Amino acid sequence: MRDVLEEAARLADAGEPFALATVVSVQRPASARRGDRGLVTADGKLVGWVGGACSEPVVVREALRAVSEGTPRLVRIGPPGTPGGADVVCAESHCASEGVVEVLVEPRLPGPLLAVVGDAPAARTLSELATTIGWRVTAEPEERADAVVVATMGTRDEEALFAALAVPERYVALVASAKRAKVVREALRGLGVEEEALARLRSPAGLDLGPCTQDEIAVAILAELVAWRHTRLPSAPPPAEAVDPVCGMTVAVEGASATAEHGGVTYYFCCPHCRAHFLKDPERYTGVTT
Repeated sequence: MRDVLEEAARLADAGEPFALATVVSVQRPASARRGDRGLVTADGKLVGWVGGACSEPVVVREALRAVSEGTPRLVRIGPPGTPGGADVVCAESHCASEGVVEVLVEPRLPGPLLAVVGDAPAARTLSELATTIGWRVTAEPEERADAVVVATMGTRDEEALFAALAVPERYVALVASAKRAKVVREALRGLGVEEEALARLRSPAGLDLGPCTQDEIAVAILAELVAWRHTRLPSAPPPAEAVDPVCGMTVAVEGASATAEHGGVTYYFCCPHCRAHFLKDPERYTGVTT
């Protein structure tokens, strides 16, 4: 359990997505116990314990799906014929024990990374407010930042914006008056910034709320950021999957440890047991005649 929590904290600090998997129900015989917990990384690595070889590939597969879709799910793993239920993902297991395990899979997706450049009062307030709604905040226009707000009040404006506008589809805003924004745009043109990139620069920054204080400007920017975030299309592709040719289980390709090459094709298996069966007689499972 400590390894799982430590890894969860590390991934959260690094802004990496992952999924927590908690065993919530067990019908014996089964190797898992209620409360057992695991963590699945974006590359399919499982940390912790959610049951044996019969449960692990299912949990990894559903965890990667949950991270891709951003939605939690309850997974019931049991022998063929195990009854399903509303909002339950049922997965067949060919484990000899024929126990039933239910696992709650919860994706943990990092909040957007907001770079707030500058030390103006609006910048400080924006950093505080963004943190309270789950955004991650940095003071530098990092390449991995999802959004950049420059509030340097005339100091290093062009330098910060030149770097920020280099990444397409990123929210970029400048806290400045309309007159100052025009001057900055001309300076950026002189630095070689394309018109398409300049068109993405939002200034004055935030929703138009009329004359505002610095704190109110921060609120206006945050409101615009929230609206911008909800218009973005999901960027996570669905996880790659393959069918185990021996047992027919769908398994995740990412992080797969039980694989075999045959006839120039890579095959994926739910466990070493299925892989061993395949290697004894590959043609039986591939339909290839030698």
